[in-house]
Amino acid sequence: MTTDADLFKLYSTRILALAADIPLTDRLSNPHSTVKKRAPLCGSAVTVDLCVADGRVSKFAQDVKACALGQAAASVVGANIIGRTRAEVETARNQLRAMLKSDGPAPDAPFNELEVLIPARGFANRHGSILLALDATLDAFDDATNSCCA
Repeated sequence: MTTDADLFKLYSTRILALAADIPLTDRLSNPHSTVKKRAPLCGSAVTVDLCVADGRVSKFAQDVKACALGQAAASVVGANIIGRTRAEVETARNQLRAMLKSDGPAPDAPFNELEVLIPARGFANRHGSILLALDATLDAFDDATNSCCA
């Protein structure tokens, strides 16, 4: 059963600060790929614009319409995504999923600040929103790679 104390921990000052300061929110004018993902349980949505160069994220933008938890996750992603490979993004997403669903550890650096979302483990209805930024980035990475190499 969720208590008021659980909710207070969930919406910590750090989560709210991250949610209020999401980087890279100006859309790209000519992205290699644009992907919009939506979390059906809560309605959160993230649109990612992505450019890839030499197998790494070279440009990134995101439009985040999510709860504070999804916004906080997108903030950490935006602050650390430039220069990352697809494998690094996939590892971060898999580690975040395991952290939320299987009590795994926080993702490795540079995405280790996602540990602030550990209190969301007990709120399965928010996991989709928290994973959106990384999920959309992976889909955009795949789309950009396929369209650039087709």
